[in-house]
Amino acid sequence: MRDLSNLIRPWMGALLARQARRMSRRRPQGTVDVMVCVADHFEPEWRGADRDRQRARVRAWCERFPEPASRHRDADGGPPRWTFFYPIEAYDRGHVAALGRLCRQGYGEVEVQLHHDGDTQAGLRRMLVTGVKRLSDDGLLGVNRDTGCAGFAFVHGNWALANSRPDGRWCGVNGELRVLAEAGCYADFTFPSAPHPTQPRRVNSIYYAGEDGRPRPHDRGAPVRVGGEATGDLMLVQGPLALTWDPRRRRPRLEAADLRATDPPHPDRGDAWVRAGIGVVGRPEWVFVKVHTHGAQEANLEMLLGEAGERFLTHLERAYNDGARYRLHYVTARELFNIVKAAEAGHAGNAGAYRDFLIRPPGES
Repeated sequence: MRDLSNLIRPWMGALLARQARRMSRRRPQGTVDVMVCVADHFEPEWRGADRDRQRARVRAWCERFPEPASRHRDADGGPPRWTFFYPIEAYDRGHVAALGRLCRQGYGEVEVQLHHDGDTQAGLRRMLVTGVKRLSDDGLLGVNRDTGCAGFAFVHGNWALANSRPDGRWCGVNGELRVLAEAGCYADFTFPSAPHPTQPRRVNSIYYAGEDGRPRPHDRGAPVRVGGEATGDLMLVQGPLALTWDPRRRRPRLEAADLRATDPPHPDRGDAWVRAGIGVVGRPEWVFVKVHTHGAQEANLEMLLGEAGERFLTHLERAYNDGARYRLHYVTARELFNIVKAAEAGHAGNAGAYRDFLIRPPGES
């Protein structure tokens, strides 16, 4: 639960203005495609876990996820698909191999997460080159159709993308967006982080940001739009951020799309995510819902694979997959990016047809 008491942040004005505009708009005509992506900041080593506990955390997901996931299907006939953002600074080939086996069964994909502190552009580049090569060699990253090189989605540990923290901790690299792009990153999926001070001023948006030599250049950027083209250095895909009403506590709450044991998914939350209307300018009938979690933490795992997770998926399929008003698509970060790029290129209709539009799936020759 996010208490709004004493909450005054630079992004609050943008959030209120966007919500006011959303309330005045009508629902898009025709079928609305809803893309749901779970960005799991998957950290087996959380809180200094020893090797045995790390293995147990990975094994729990690999053994338990297929059973509940197999009970659910989206409009394309596929199960829920997870995106495991794995911390490359703590690379463990055994963990990654196990996740790879799960993903090759159709239950998700592995992408790049990084925790670093007091770093430099050269140090960041070395870590990315090493980590991306390892994941690519293990057959877990997609390949850019245009360049033939490995491409990856990214989440920054501790929310500190491009020196986002006021104290400069947990990063150190003002030019991080450009270094990421040069290493093959096609989009960042870190945010929202509210009410943390790393939250960008821009909210509920899919946009391009460019380096300017200063910290947090992604406070500004150009929205992705139909008929547009990539600008700046990197695309940022934000999840929904909203002010909602908590009927139990009878007060407003901040909805930041964080799935945790202390704030499990609920139908009201899912509806708020869809209402946020995150998408590509000019294609309002394609709605992108990117939520995040820390699935390796035991309490979160039990919630996600238990009754609360089951209710969440059931609600999504009942409310947003009737085939007439809505089509539901469970997507990975790579697939979400591809659908965004298809919209930018002017494509319309069933969004599920564009899952592999630009970045080919891992293992595809």
